[in-house]
Amino acid sequence: MLGASLRRLREQKGLTREVAGFHIRASESKISRMELGRVGFKTRDVEDLLTLYGVNDDAERRSLLEMVREANTPGWWHKYGDLLPSWFTTYVGLEEAAAVIRTYEVQFVPGLLQTAAYARTVIQLGYPDGSEEELKRRVHMRMQRQERLGRKDGPKLWAVIDEAALRRPIGGPDIMREQIQHLLDVSTLPNITIQVMPFKFGMHAAEGGAFTILRFPESDLSDVVYVEQLWGALYLDKREDIDPYLTAMEQLCVESTTPGGTAEILGDILREM
Repeated sequence: MLGASLRRLREQKGLTREVAGFHIRASESKISRMELGRVGFKTRDVEDLLTLYGVNDDAERRSLLEMVREANTPGWWHKYGDLLPSWFTTYVGLEEAAAVIRTYEVQFVPGLLQTAAYARTVIQLGYPDGSEEELKRRVHMRMQRQERLGRKDGPKLWAVIDEAALRRPIGGPDIMREQIQHLLDVSTLPNITIQVMPFKFGMHAAEGGAFTILRFPESDLSDVVYVEQLWGALYLDKREDIDPYLTAMEQLCVESTTPGGTAEILGDILREM
């Protein structure tokens, strides 16, 4: 969250990324990567930026400089760095810090709600040439991402899943039955809300595809919209870019099933199996 704090301070002073980059003998793109948390932080660079941004209060400076150490401390997911592309490593770090995760999924059950067997099948589709050991590690990492949902201080997860993702046969009937039952079970947890976008609605607000909105506990930090692509991802954090996704998500929630309706449609799918 250090990057978001630096961006807020820069914008409060009315400075461009180019000016900030010149001040620390770096490029505009480096400032952009710092503010998005996609690069490591050097204490000297942050000190110079804080001076440029007029942060002279000793306590505030100490707090922000302490965040440098925290930001540079590898998270648990870094042990999977040999498996993960850098653009997804960034997402996992943001997901770990989020207080609210709102996601819309079209093709698969969201990763945070997948069973191990379902996750294994999905991962095999993406990495058909991966070794057995690599496959196990990828599945284990996905399961580890889910652990935070069960903690007292865990985030609130609000997932809207297209009905097509629930009816698409992934891994065979047994795996799908287990997955649908798992959704029924976790949907009763207080911090998890699951809605289904039924076929009957036809066209809807998010025809463009899947996306995730991450909201953080710090009120001065903007939301981040994550849009995954085939070999990369977009991270949007400017208000004008975020607002259309917030509007689409709100509309999806209005048009999708209520919690009771979710249980009904999941139960129907189970019985049809």
